Amino acid sequence: MPPIPDHPLRYQLANELHARPFPPMQSSCTVVQLAIKQPSQAVSRDRTADLEHLKSLLDRHGAPYPQPGATHHSAQLGRHVLKWEQHTEFVTYTAFSDGLSARAFDPADFEVFPGDWLDEAPGVRMTSISLRVCPRPDEAGINAALADWFVPESLAVAHVLDDAAVAAGDFRIDPAGHMRFAVFAGPETGQRRIGRVVQRLLEIETYKSMSMLGFSRARELSGPLGELDNHLSELMVRMTGNTSDAAVTLTSLLSISAELETMGARASFRFGATGAYEAIVAQRIGSLRETRFHGRQTFADFMVRRYEPAMRTVKSTEGRLQALADRAMRAGDLLRTRVDVERSAQNQALLESMDRRADLALRLQHTVEGLSVVAISYYAVSLASYALYPLAKIFDLSKGMLTAVVTLPVVALVWWSVRRIRKRLD
Repeated sequence: MPPIPDHPLRYQLANELHARPFPPMQSSCTVVQLAIKQPSQAVSRDRTADLEHLKSLLDRHGAPYPQPGATHHSAQLGRHVLKWEQHTEFVTYTAFSDGLSARAFDPADFEVFPGDWLDEAPGVRMTSISLRVCPRPDEAGINAALADWFVPESLAVAHVLDDAAVAAGDFRIDPAGHMRFAVFAGPETGQRRIGRVVQRLLEIETYKSMSMLGFSRARELSGPLGELDNHLSELMVRMTGNTSDAAVTLTSLLSISAELETMGARASFRFGATGAYEAIVAQRIGSLRETRFHGRQTFADFMVRRYEPAMRTVKSTEGRLQALADRAMRAGDLLRTRVDVERSAQNQALLESMDRRADLALRLQHTVEGLSVVAISYYAVSLASYALYPLAKIFDLSKGMLTAVVTLPVVALVWWSVRRIRKRLD
């Protein structure tokens, strides 16, 4: 029996789940990461520029190229292992090297990324991270290192992965322009476990930086939204007071609605991406399984105090934008209802006027019919009199008497004939 045919994407989709394994790391190593994003239209960017920039770096070390259409690649660059990943909006370059520099967080660690190569980057730096993994000393040694390397006021530090390591970072940009993180790995912590801790710290910082773009957009929209809110409220007040011209009000509502729709279209992706990045940050922090280190704030504590308010601002602005759009739509419906009511009243008045005119026309018609009966009767009596004058001598009647005799029958006959014609026409 021949095997059942596979879907063309079966292997590709299955391998995608294993495309980004946690890199195994020694308990003494240095990690540097760079995230690059185009300033605008990053989602629809030319992704071949990302690949060309990667190839330029690989060429300097004679490293192999990625497969066509690849979104991730690993290569050996001298003593460094490079891990490149292409994301929806940005690309990351992560370099791992065994051993530690004599100077903690030495800017020279970033020399794996040459300056002239960085100048050719197809975008701007979103974040750069310097991470130091070192053997775990005693608690006094950890406290001394934390005091020397980080800003105490914003320092987040915790035991992670069931006390397999101590992770620390202050989320501040150091004089060299990088974010600093440290991992103090226990003697029994395996290389892959160290890799998981490092990978999660890198992702926390990277996705935190990307999600803050939504906060920047929310602050930009705050002023325009306030102005539109006030303008819309004024329009509603004028509509309630029946003092506004419907045409002018409709023009203003259309302008407000168009502006709100434009804002919503431009901000929808950013707000949606911010929500996705925020969820990743929360998930990565949760997966660290933190426990408090000497009563200091954990990464989760830091995010609650510093990060989550910014994310709530983004959600609030998104909700406010949607609420204003809904209000503008309801205002348009109210204006339409008001115009319909006014139009109905005008139509009612027009119908009443037409009824009055029809009644007058009917009365005029009856009057004309009455006059017509009189006129026809007059001529009919005259004709009948002329026709019967020869009989006047026979019956010894005067002309006036003969005319009087025939008048009533002729008038009755004319009236009956007109009524019969009207009934046929009706």
